[in-house]
Amino acid sequence: MERGREGRLMRPRAVIAEDEATLADQLSELLRQVWPELDICAVVPDGIRALQAMEAHQPDVLFLDVEMPGATGLDVARLSAGRCHVVFVTAFDQYAVDAFEAGAVDYLMKPINAARLFNTVKRVQERLLQRPANPAVLAAGSATLDPNKQYLRWINASKGADICIVTTDEVCYFKAEDKYTVVFTEKEEALIRKPLKDLALRLDPSVFWQVHRSTIVNANAIAGVTRDIRGHLVVKLKQRPERLAVAESYNYLFRQ
Repeated sequence: MERGREGRLMRPRAVIAEDEATLADQLSELLRQVWPELDICAVVPDGIRALQAMEAHQPDVLFLDVEMPGATGLDVARLSAGRCHVVFVTAFDQYAVDAFEAGAVDYLMKPINAARLFNTVKRVQERLLQRPANPAVLAAGSATLDPNKQYLRWINASKGADICIVTTDEVCYFKAEDKYTVVFTEKEEALIRKPLKDLALRLDPSVFWQVHRSTIVNANAIAGVTRDIRGHLVVKLKQRPERLAVAESYNYLFRQ
């Protein structure tokens, strides 16, 4: 455990990512009981906010549900880049063996009880003295962990009365429009009869970045970022003239 500037031990930090509020509250309360020294920095309902919380708080451990909107627990673990330890919390026991082999500290099955969580805490405390497991291994094993997970490679969209096929490589960005989504390619736009939040679950989060609640951009289509007259980040595209506003909560994507 690290020491602060005055030589005192720093409290270990954790982020909880769980899309069911009742279960998130239960886990938070049990952790406070069995590990009172732990500082729970954030409790978030989806994978995207878990990534934001990780950037903001630099936690020592992530407690991740496997299946979450926005980005799965496996996606978050992969993108944590070895910066923190990972505990999976899920109702799906078919992932357990692979998770342990991939370097997860523990794998908690719902519903969680205090005695089982106490054992997990002991394991995490021991691991805090070591470097976190490399989540690249988790990514390599993700095909085994979720054999049915396949990201979209093409999308059916409408242009007037015509149906067209748009490959994800062609996409510059997606924009929410009421209950539907507009997809923008280099020269055209078309309508997808699916809300943006549902579409996001099928897109590769390492390629398609949500920069606003109504906008997902293809990272390969980004030419750069600038600031508007109010100081807010704006994405410039390689192949389209429009500028895309970046919500403050997604600024972390462009810090490097």
